[in-house]
Amino acid sequence: MDKMNYYISKTIEGTFDQVIEQVTDALQNIGFGIVTTIDMQATFRQKLDVEFKPYTILGACNPNFAHKALQMEDKLGVILPCNVLVIDQGNGQIEVAAMHPAELMYALNNPQLNQLAREVSQKMEEMMRGL
Repeated sequence: MDKMNYYISKTIEGTFDQVIEQVTDALQNIGFGIVTTIDMQATFRQKLDVEFKPYTILGACNPNFAHKALQMEDKLGVILPCNVLVIDQGNGQIEVAAMHPAELMYALNNPQLNQLAREVSQKMEEMMRGL
């Protein structure tokens, strides 16, 4: 599992659809549901008439975390829900990448929010380990 400043990622073998199912199940196991699904490949094909690799953005939400966060900082909706990417990198290699809230929140300089973001980040790391 790679860790960058704003995301964590892991590449696993499988089919694109199988990995989306795995990610959905892994998110449910940590208390997150999928509230949005954006198929970038289909969007680019429809809107731009260009081909792109299979690339889906899953908007994952844990209502308890979201409610707490919005009570602390009501503009956080600009980065909600927590996006999880599923990207077909070719040759049966599917990359899963998730936002790393703890890294994103430090700029807000809110210690309570930083603690909550660390909890959400730990959940995302737990989800990645479950894949």
